Amino acid sequence: MKAWRVAELGEPRDVLRLEDVPDPVAGPGQVVVRVLAVPANFPDALMCRGLYQVRPALPFTPGAELCGEVMAVGAGVTTVAPGDRVIGAATMPYGGFAELAVLEAAMTFPAPAALDDAEAAALFIGYQTGWFALHRRTSLQPGETLLVHAAAGGVGSAAVQLGKAAGATVIGVVGGEEKAEVARRLGADVVVDRHREDFVAVVKEHTGGRGADVVYDPVGGDTYDRSTKCIAFEGRILVIGFAGGRIQEAALNHALIKNYSIIGLHWGLYNTQAPAVVRECHDELTALAARGLIRPLVSERLGLDRVADGVQRLADGSTVGRVVFVP
Repeated sequence: MKAWRVAELGEPRDVLRLEDVPDPVAGPGQVVVRVLAVPANFPDALMCRGLYQVRPALPFTPGAELCGEVMAVGAGVTTVAPGDRVIGAATMPYGGFAELAVLEAAMTFPAPAALDDAEAAALFIGYQTGWFALHRRTSLQPGETLLVHAAAGGVGSAAVQLGKAAGATVIGVVGGEEKAEVARRLGADVVVDRHREDFVAVVKEHTGGRGADVVYDPVGGDTYDRSTKCIAFEGRILVIGFAGGRIQEAALNHALIKNYSIIGLHWGLYNTQAPAVVRECHDELTALAARGLIRPLVSERLGLDRVADGVQRLADGSTVGRVVFVP
C-alpha cells in the first residue's frame, strides 16, 4: 500500500514522504480498515515535529482520526465485521495518511449515517473533545455565554456547534475575515476578528460587563492571559491546548480573587480511564448529527498526494474549517 511516513522529525512538508510499504495486519483486538477519509489535525503536525505528548517510534504514519471500511479483524474482535463503515482513532505507527490503517476495535465506532465519509472522519477527535469539555468538565448550561478561541479551526469549530446545540450564546474569536465567515456559518452569535478587535472588550459589551461563563481555549499563551480579563463570576476557563506556541503559567491568586475555575482537558485519557463514556459521547454526537444540529464544516477535500502540503498549511494556521484527504 501507499502511506505517508515520517522517518525523521521536522516540519511536515520536509519530513512526510509517500512510500510503498507492506499492508498492515490486524493483531488481537484490532481491525484493519481501508481509509475512506482522513482529516488533518494539529496533533499530526506536532507528531511530525516530535512535540506531541504521544511520540511514536520512527518511522510512523500520522493521521490521528479517520473514516474507513473494515477489511479484516484480529483475534477476539466481535463488535465490528468486514464491510462495516466506521470511524475512530488510528493506532500508531499505522495512521490514517495511508490506503490502509489500523484501529483498536474497542475504540472503533459506527460512522454516523447522516454524514458523508469526509464529515464522519472529522466528527471524532474534535467533537469528542468539545463534548467532554462542555458537558463533562464545565457543565455548560442553556443561556450561558461561551467564548471560543480559534473558532474556525478543528476543535474550535466543533465547540461552536456544540455550544449552540446546548443552548448557549456563542462568541467566536478568529483571525481574518475568511475565518470570520466560517464562524458565522457554524452558528456563532458574535464573531470577533482578533486582527481588528479586542475580544475582551467585545465580550464585556455583549454580556453587559459580566463576562463569559465558559472560555474554550485551544490557543494558550497570550490568548489565555487575555481571557482572564473577561471571565465571569463562577466562570470556567477550559485549557484545551497550546496552538499559540507558549504554555502559559496561571496566576492562581487571580483565579481566587475573581472566583473562576481553570479546567484542563486531556480527552485521550478517557479512552483508557473511562471508555464507556467515550462510547456514550459517540452516541450523543451521532444523535445530534442525525438531527442536523452538528455537521463538520469540510472546507477542502484533497487527494492523498496532497497530505504534506495540507498538514503544513494547517500547522501554519492558514487553513479554515476542516481539511480532509480522500484517498
